[in-house]
Amino acid sequence: MSSLRSPSSGLPFVKRFFDLVMAWCLLCVLSVPILVVGLMVKLTSEGPALYWSDRVGINNSIFRMPKFRTMRVDTPAVATHLMKNPDAYLTPIGSFLRRFSLDELPQLYSILKGDISFVWPRPALFNQDDLVGLRTGKGIHKLIPGITGWAQVNGRDVLPIPVKVEFDEYYLKNRSFALDFKILWMTFVKVVRREGVSH
Repeated sequence: MSSLRSPSSGLPFVKRFFDLVMAWCLLCVLSVPILVVGLMVKLTSEGPALYWSDRVGINNSIFRMPKFRTMRVDTPAVATHLMKNPDAYLTPIGSFLRRFSLDELPQLYSILKGDISFVWPRPALFNQDDLVGLRTGKGIHKLIPGITGWAQVNGRDVLPIPVKVEFDEYYLKNRSFALDFKILWMTFVKVVRREGVSH
């Protein structure tokens, strides 16, 4: 599960090594909070603690990505921004989990598996044809997706899709470890400040 170079991801050795070390360290530190959050989800709403979302990975392949469930089990399988009243589907603690990005914690599993990295464009939903089409046209689909990316730290949920793709393209053309560390730091700051997050 945690090979240094996943055949499907094609990640460089150093980047894959960083992902593995960081993911294992975070799992050691956050194992108790992860268990607590999972228990809270189970106790406050019907359904499983985890929601497995079909996402678009490298070369537009589909993979399943886990998140702590923040919405009811009868929620339509569409992007949040396409819903008329998404707040009506939130679980009692769903807004809290999203506000502090705690729903993202299970994605450490996806990093260990090699489906995603810490930094690279955020994976699209399987039915976000507009986003997938624009990314494919610019060659962004050749990148393994990430938990956070240049678009996420420059607007996240509030960005129109064409603008989001422009940020993804910038990352594609300028990616480096220096930019990755900048994105990780900006992500931490924005999560603490709760900026650009849909509640």
